[in-house]
Amino acid sequence: MLELDIRDTDRTSNQKDTMSDTSLQDQIDDATFDFTMGDSATAIEKLSGITQTHPDSFAAWHAMTEVCFAEAQYQEALKAAETAHQLDPEDIHINTSLSRIWVELGDKDKAEHYGAQARMLGWKDELKSPPSKDEF
Repeated sequence: MLELDIRDTDRTSNQKDTMSDTSLQDQIDDATFDFTMGDSATAIEKLSGITQTHPDSFAAWHAMTEVCFAEAQYQEALKAAETAHQLDPEDIHINTSLSRIWVELGDKDKAEHYGAQARMLGWKDELKSPPSKDEF
């Protein structure tokens, strides 16, 4: 199942695209829908266009990462994931994606590095949320 973080570091998701009246997030969602319906080629084509016109869109790069990974296009997934990571290195999901990609590419050390990063980010999130009084 494709799980995407809808954050967008360039904060243009509410702005209109110059080529259409569709918001950036709607375009990403449309490409993701194509992927979920089995049309990965169209999804990748749309996401390629989106990442060219919105190179600072974390959500677009993350979607491209996940679609390429699902299609076993690991080098393309890595390029997209590295770009997304540059935009938001503190995102737990992109660190997890990078770990999964490096596993597939056979680099255990890099896979473990990004896996550890994801775990630490998860712990940070847990520490930010104090436990409720009912939890023991």
